[in-house]
Parts: sequence; C-alpha cells; structure tokens
Amino acid sequence: MANNKYPFYFITVGLISLLLGLICGLLAGFQYVIPSFIKEVLPFNAVRPLHTLFVVSWILLSAIGGIYYYIKPKNIQFVKVHFWLFIITGIGIIVSYLTKNFEGKEYLEFPSYFYFPIVIGWILFGINFFKTMIPTFRSWPVYYWMWATGIAFMIYHFTEAHLWMLPYFRTHFIQNIAIQWKSGGSYVGSWNMLVYGTALYVMSKISNVENYASSKKAFFFYFLGLTNLMFGWAHHIYIIPTAPWIRYFAYAISMTEWIILFSIIYDWKNGLSKEKKIEFAVAYKLMLLADFWVFLNIILALLISIPSINIFTHGTHITVAHSMGTTIGINTLILLSSITYILELESPFTIQTFIRINKGIRIFSLSFLCFWMCLLGMGIRKSYWMYWKNNLSFSQFQDSQHWINILFVFFGLGILIGLYRIILELLKYVNRLTNSNS
Repeated sequence: MANNKYPFYFITVGLISLLLGLICGLLAGFQYVIPSFIKEVLPFNAVRPLHTLFVVSWILLSAIGGIYYYIKPKNIQFVKVHFWLFIITGIGIIVSYLTKNFEGKEYLEFPSYFYFPIVIGWILFGINFFKTMIPTFRSWPVYYWMWATGIAFMIYHFTEAHLWMLPYFRTHFIQNIAIQWKSGGSYVGSWNMLVYGTALYVMSKISNVENYASSKKAFFFYFLGLTNLMFGWAHHIYIIPTAPWIRYFAYAISMTEWIILFSIIYDWKNGLSKEKKIEFAVAYKLMLLADFWVFLNIILALLISIPSINIFTHGTHITVAHSMGTTIGINTLILLSSITYILELESPFTIQTFIRINKGIRIFSLSFLCFWMCLLGMGIRKSYWMYWKNNLSFSQFQDSQHWINILFVFFGLGILIGLYRIILELLKYVNRLTNSNS
C-alpha cells in the first residue's frame, strides 16, 4: 500500500455513509407503514434529507477515494485538508438536519454557508488532479477525461445550485425553479462522470487492455455523457413554461442515456479471459450486476423521458425507481466493484471472505429487484389515483397503499442485510490493510 492512507479513509467513510443511508431509508420506509413511528424524535422531513446526504456522500467519497488511489496524487497535504473539510462539513450538515435547520433547496437543504467548505474541497481535489495528471495530458485515456470533466463541472454546477442566494433568482420564481432542477440534474451528471470513469478504469485494469479506454466507442460514450450532463437535465422541467425547443432537445438527449455504457461493459465481459474473471471475481461480478441495472434503467429512462408519459410519472414513485436504479443499481455497484478491485490488488480475498461477500450480493440482488418493482407499482397506483381516481382523499389513498408499503419496507430490509454483509467484510479488510501498514 502506498504511504498515503487517505484514499482508504475516504473509502471507509463512504462505506459507513452507505450503511447510514440505508438505515435512514429503512426508517423512512417504516414511516410510510406507521406514520407515527419515531415522528417526535426523527420525523420524515429530517429522515429524508439525512438519507439523501448519506447516499450522496457514499457516492462522492468512494469515487474520490478511488480516484486518489488510482492517480497517486502529488500533494498529500491537499488530500488531507480535502478529507477533513468534508468530514467536518458533513458533521455540521448532520447536526443542522437533526435540529431541523433547513435553509437550502431540495436535495441540498443544508444552510447555504456550508457551500464554501464543500466547494473549497472540490477545488483542492481539482488542483491535485490536474497537477498530477497534466504531464501525461496528450495520451489520456477516456477515464482521465471523465474524471477531469466531472471535477470541473461539479464545482460549476454546485455553485450554480446556490445561485438562489442572489436576489435576482430569489425574486423570479420561474428562473429559480428552473435553475434548481437544471443544476440538480447536471450535478448528478457530474458525479456520474466520476463513477462511469471509474468503471472504465477498473475494466481496463482488470482486462489489462487499454483499447476500451482509448477506443472511439469509449470517447463517443464520453461525449454522449458530457452532452447529457450539459443538456439532459431539461427533461426534469417539462412542467415549467420553458421554450419548446429545450423540451424537444432534452427528449432527444434522454433517448441516448446509458446505451453506450451498456455496450462497453457487454463487450468487456465477452472479451475477458477466464483467468481475469477468477483473479478479480468479486469486482467482475459486481460490474456485471451494474450492467444488468444499466439495461433496466435504459428501458425505464426511455419511457419516462417521453413527455406524454412523463406527465403521469412525474412526482410518483416511478421517478424514485429511476433514481434508485441509478444510485444503487448502477453507481453503488460500480463503486463497490472499484473498492473490491483495490482491496484485491492489495491483498486477495480469502475463500471465507469471498463466500460471505457472495452471500451478501445474492441477498441484495433479489431484494433490490423486488424493491424496485414495488416502487414501480406504487408509482403506477399513485398516477392512477391522481388522474382517474381522485375522488379518494389523500389519506384514503395512502391507506390503500398499506400492503405494498409493507412489502416495500420488507425488501428494503433485505437490501440493508445484503449490503451490510458486503460493507462489513470490506470495512474489516480496509481496517486490516491500514493497520498492517502503520
């Protein structure tokens, strides 16, 4: 292991954040079934932003930790400052949510002053990345381009998401809501660049073949992802009175989402030798599962991007199913694949560890598929109620959802159990590695 342990610290906190995010998600699910459940201590309006915070932190921290490990940054001091900035800021945001201090916008509900340490952390990350990688700029494979783009756009769109602090945006409702959803969509697109770049890096290194990362198809996927990052957000604002060409363009862009990534992973899987599949068995299996969820989410994304369908799905659990398919089915599995690849590089898993992780993967996979289908069912029922059965009151409709809510929580518990088994094994391995190199 390199002397710099901070990539492993990022990964450790990321894994803990994933576990906390799952627990908060399960608590929110219980509140669907039993509305009074811990309502006085931790109401839904606090559990939901905590769930979002922990899940987003998992994606960003584990992606950052992986990138730091892969590029071996020159300035270790910047890495340390970056880590502690994010940890202290994260604790501050948690406290603000627990004390019901919501001063931000949706998904970024924390007080606006937390913007400054977060963006400083990203700037330090960017400086370190470019300072380390600029000497090889002319021969960059696509994953370096994706990481560079993701970092730069994360700084830009995270700043854009806080433009509401300026009087102009606060006093113009249409511009305010449009830029909120625009920045939110592009913000997700930015971290997708980090995650998908990580997927291509891991696939290249496992196969020991760089053609994937330097091929025309990979760069086409990169520019397609970049186009989605810059313009795909607009399919979130069909309901806002914007220029028609924006809606049509967003619709066309949305039709291309993830198709190339699916193709690249499929080609990589078919070209990989049996020896490589065995050498990095866990990372390989997790990447294949991510490919399965890319395929399912392609179908769902194509459907809900059609304006005439989007009218009925927007604001229902179908949108949640789409975001969960992306966040857990694609991003989480890719990042777990990256982490297991790093750990297997440092010290191959024992047979016992492999068996325990494999059991966790099986429990997670079945539970998450059923959980995702529950979300689709809940979304279809809500859409039907909103447009064809609105003689029922909201409370009556919620009562009619009781049994599907119970299933939703049950399968959510299965996801927690499956991922807990995986996370526990990975944390034990990381702890062993960091302590053995003290």
